Amino acid sequence: MQTNQQNPSITDAELDALENFIFSEAVSEESLDLIGIHGFLCALIISPSDTAESEWLDILFDGQPSWENDQQKSEITAILRHWYASIRVDMENDRELEMPCDLTLVVEEAEAVADVETWAQAFMEGVFLKEQAWYQGSPAQEQKITELMLPIMVVSDLFDAKEFQEIRRNPDVCEEMANEIPDILIDLYLIFQTPEK
Repeated sequence: MQTNQQNPSITDAELDALENFIFSEAVSEESLDLIGIHGFLCALIISPSDTAESEWLDILFDGQPSWENDQQKSEITAILRHWYASIRVDMENDRELEMPCDLTLVVEEAEAVADVETWAQAFMEGVFLKEQAWYQGSPAQEQKITELMLPIMVVSDLFDAKEFQEIRRNPDVCEEMANEIPDILIDLYLIFQTPEK
């Protein structure tokens, strides 16, 4: 499958095909869903250190899927590469990303996890792959990364530290942080992927 660099946007048909595959018996129930995949790919694209495709595919699918044949494997992998490319082009061009979910932590069911929380957890999973590389710059850059990452870390609800839990108890602040995520992604991408002139 050729990725059109002029118009690389992922199509609804591609996303439907990917979603159908993810929820098939061929894939682990612990696989990332579409929202999680978007968050995970965003982290891979931003990361200052590359992760081999075979490694991140294994994490994304929670192991090797039971592929019907090589054609199915090629088609699904091509969709993921296309989505990766389309997100990267948006970041490169400083375009606000089209997020796959509403940026709100408000949920109707008490036990439900907000979609943006699922997104943030998957993003952090991508960060953890090369976490040391994210914080290896100058002290000033390290401080900037820490500040930019705070909203995503809070929204993910993966951290038990007192300061994170205190913020989580303030719904207004959490909503503000969730809404900052698209801009944060562009800022992080520019720091790591745009050479200083």
